[in-house]
Amino acid sequence: MVVPELRAWRAARPHVVRIKRTVQPHVTRVAQTVQPRVTRAAQSVRPHVVRAAQAVRPRSVKFTTPRLTAVAATAGLALAAGAVAFAGPWDSSGQRTAERDWAASREGEGGADHGRSSDTSPAAPKPAPSAASVLTGLGGSTVSVPAPTQRALTSTLDRLLGDPALGGRRTAVVVDVATGKRLYGKGADDAQTPASTTKIATAVAALSAAGADHRIETRAVLEPGTKEVVLVGGGDPTLTARKEAAGWASLRTLADETATALKARHLNQVTLSYDTSLYAGPALHPIGTNPNLAPVSALMVDEARTDDSASGPVTRAADPAAAAAGKFAGLLEAKGIKTTTPGLSKATRGSQSLASVSSPPLSALIERMLTNSDNDIAEAMARQVALATGRPADFDGGAAAIDAELKKLGLPLSGAHFTDGSGLNRDDRLTADLLTALLVKAGDPAHPELRPILTGLPVAGFTGTLSDRYADDASGTGLVRAKTGTLTGVNTLAGTVVDADGRLLAFAFLASDTSDPLAAQSALDRTASALAGCGCR
Repeated sequence: MVVPELRAWRAARPHVVRIKRTVQPHVTRVAQTVQPRVTRAAQSVRPHVVRAAQAVRPRSVKFTTPRLTAVAATAGLALAAGAVAFAGPWDSSGQRTAERDWAASREGEGGADHGRSSDTSPAAPKPAPSAASVLTGLGGSTVSVPAPTQRALTSTLDRLLGDPALGGRRTAVVVDVATGKRLYGKGADDAQTPASTTKIATAVAALSAAGADHRIETRAVLEPGTKEVVLVGGGDPTLTARKEAAGWASLRTLADETATALKARHLNQVTLSYDTSLYAGPALHPIGTNPNLAPVSALMVDEARTDDSASGPVTRAADPAAAAAGKFAGLLEAKGIKTTTPGLSKATRGSQSLASVSSPPLSALIERMLTNSDNDIAEAMARQVALATGRPADFDGGAAAIDAELKKLGLPLSGAHFTDGSGLNRDDRLTADLLTALLVKAGDPAHPELRPILTGLPVAGFTGTLSDRYADDASGTGLVRAKTGTLTGVNTLAGTVVDADGRLLAFAFLASDTSDPLAAQSALDRTASALAGCGCR
């Protein structure tokens, strides 16, 4: 007899998995510590236990299957309660605080997939064996699970996608990730404005062209024979001046090390310049000044934000590079190095390195970009693709580089048109067919470098741009992982979901000419949730 999985368990499964991952290392350590003692104790008490058993055998209680089940259930509930208490409370992002501490305690560790980059210093993290891929099942047992049928999906999705809230044009594709087979298509090749789901294409191109382990360097150099220090931007929008760097490259660290290097050269007063020459073309996006995106520059700190926020719209510095250099000057002064007012310059090839800091691996930047729909990182990633492929690092060069890189991967680009990396430009065009193909490619065992695309997708009801959605549709909470897209009159959603039978599906829903963005979002969320609850055969 096959017992169906309870809906309550399906909803709780993501939390249980997080608890398991949090507690397991501690349980393992405790087990390893006490095992020798337990073994010795067992050997010493075994004769006494045997005698006691023989003495009470006539009066022993017979444990029937129901009794054993009840005992096991009680023990299991007690263990689960202990695990929850041990794991600690939820934090504001929906993550266990203990889980965050667990991850932080391993910041010094590398991995076969995310190990050391070009940094070969003794302090650099050493590669360690990586955990098995989260998608190993794609080539194994998952394939034995039946996939939804086209007829059943059509019956379910046509009704949901017919919601008037989705405007006059809507397209959709659902694909079985294990086989790459399209299970449902509605206007699959009809190119529409994709909004921020464009970032999925940008992410694939960046990871493919530059590599998941690539790091972006920000440098301070000294021009030979002078007292001119040049702050050289490498294109890292996550460079931070905050006291708590939280793992990102720190402008404070760069200033401290620069000051130390200058003092070693007996220099305590310098001319300060900054170099943004890595990027070409206009810094301002075609949409103009906008709180969703700073002017794109090779040198910026905290995405040129004028407050303490880390995501979302906010007023930006009009000149990010000048603002960053000004903060660098203040940090140098605090270390006893007097500077002039920073001015624009360009470092020469003969300049001497004073200090440098590097971003986390590109994989981490990609995950942050997708989770928060970060436009500044997206435009930086488009320029990284351009630089990796020898094109000008501007809007046009980045768009052309993304197109070329995706073509190299054999993706279906018919009708696609790129103008930026973020999707803020309404002239961008993508198809539902391409979006699902990008997600399937990210799950391909032959392309492990693309895995951050799947791990970076927001989780319904928990993280990023989906953290405040699915409140009215709990069936998809924790099960749908998807990139959102919203412009006036445009609502899109593309991601992955595991259906009721355990089959991993990729989907893309694009709606244009919508009039009520909240109603359109809810309609898309309901459609994705339907996939999560669907056996559809």
